[in-house]
Amino acid sequence: MKNFKFKLTGLFLLAFVLFSCTDDLNTEPKVELSLENLLKKDPNAVQGLLSKMYGTFALTGPDGPGSSDISGADKGETGFLRGIINLQDFTADDMKNRWGDDGLDQLTTTSNWDENNKFFRYLYDRVYYTVPNSNNIIKALKTVDIANKEQYIAELRFIRSLAYYYMIDCFGKGVIVTEDDLGSIDPKPQSSRQQMFSYVESELLAIEPIIPQTNNYGRANKATVRMLLAKLYMNAEVYTGQPRYDDAAVYVKKVIDEGGYSLATNFQSLFSADNNTSTEIIFPLIADALVSQSYANTTYLVNGSLSSDTMTLSDFGATDGWGGHRATKAWYGLFGASAADLASSPDDRAHAFWTQGHNYEMTNYKTWTDGFPSTKFRNSNFSGASTPTSFSNTDFPLYRLADAYLMYAECAVRGASGANISQALTYVNAVRNRSNASSVATGDLTLDFILDERGRELNFEGHRRTDLIRFGKFSGGSYLWPWKGGVPAGASIPDTYKLFPIPLTARQANPNLTQNPGY
Repeated sequence: MKNFKFKLTGLFLLAFVLFSCTDDLNTEPKVELSLENLLKKDPNAVQGLLSKMYGTFALTGPDGPGSSDISGADKGETGFLRGIINLQDFTADDMKNRWGDDGLDQLTTTSNWDENNKFFRYLYDRVYYTVPNSNNIIKALKTVDIANKEQYIAELRFIRSLAYYYMIDCFGKGVIVTEDDLGSIDPKPQSSRQQMFSYVESELLAIEPIIPQTNNYGRANKATVRMLLAKLYMNAEVYTGQPRYDDAAVYVKKVIDEGGYSLATNFQSLFSADNNTSTEIIFPLIADALVSQSYANTTYLVNGSLSSDTMTLSDFGATDGWGGHRATKAWYGLFGASAADLASSPDDRAHAFWTQGHNYEMTNYKTWTDGFPSTKFRNSNFSGASTPTSFSNTDFPLYRLADAYLMYAECAVRGASGANISQALTYVNAVRNRSNASSVATGDLTLDFILDERGRELNFEGHRRTDLIRFGKFSGGSYLWPWKGGVPAGASIPDTYKLFPIPLTARQANPNLTQNPGY
């Protein structure tokens, strides 16, 4: 059981409001006890409020897996992490889903996207659930005198910035709402991608000195803030038209040099139920089979990739297999051209797929046995025995050191000052050698190699769509993958797909919002 639990009960619940982005974003919540009075009466209540806000990235609602903070017919579909995987991995080359229910086909085939797709709405609504509620707590904290107040406010500003980052990345625009807007009844003006980028950048730079060097597991520290800054700068050319790789190198180097993290000795340990002991994970989204049950945390990744038809569920610590997700050859093909190649590969990462009874080619993405399920995430302990459970105990490593190493290497290859090729080679080989992959030479460090290595190391971790866009491989027809554009061999998709459509419900709620081009 993790030492930072996401629970919001009793008095805390009286002070918290649940609403979605289809409501007035700028209105203070109606509460039985104001947040200010709650915190004055019980200063320790801030711990519950803070844990709730961290929990918005892993859980769906306050009353277990059947509840949701936002509207949706299937509450389990509405979670932040589930949305990140749906929009970042199913729309990319690494993962496909066969269920096809009410919009999921559009994601997995990168075709026929429109403003009514519920999965776009779920992620959009999650952002505008997390942001206003963070604002409410920040405003309340500013009025009371409690220990570590500035740190709590800084952590909430990080949470708000993280939510906004996905708005920048996925939708390219939105509205910026802060604690100063609470009580306003006028719809906020639309903010451009550049404006949102500048706001998040300024927030992160402001809180970096305040956030502690170390923090409780599951909470943001300096390395976490610096990773988000580095992510922002890595993609700045996409977001703003201006490359910022020099700045990305500065902050990723701080993560590496000052964070105190080290690579885990075994790759699979990072995705097992006891990964909370890892030396590599910088910022996890916590899962606990008892106190933080959710169909939208790593339960979605583990159970969605298993089926009793072809696999023994207990081998992966699970009691349920949903038979939905499979990798494509765009991922496992990085390790070989057949199941036999994967089995004989010395690279441990090549063994994170279930090949028995499955076909290498994904002729039909709706056929469970077409494509290899990824067993990268599992609910069994890496060290010691574990008991299978319906919900996952495996934390999701949103940020980890291997990603920082590969980001540094990419900065070096792109010519960033402050990053050199010699050090980049050391970091890349450290990542590869940890999985028993062979070392590479300086001449191997090309952008194409870096993108492939990011795929081998980081696929199914919510980065792939963003990576493909940054490397110029997402839209168009120069790089094809299975079912891109809705055909088995892949087809060109328009540049407009680099952004998702603004949900119709959001534009109905705020007439200042305009639709993204092409939708």
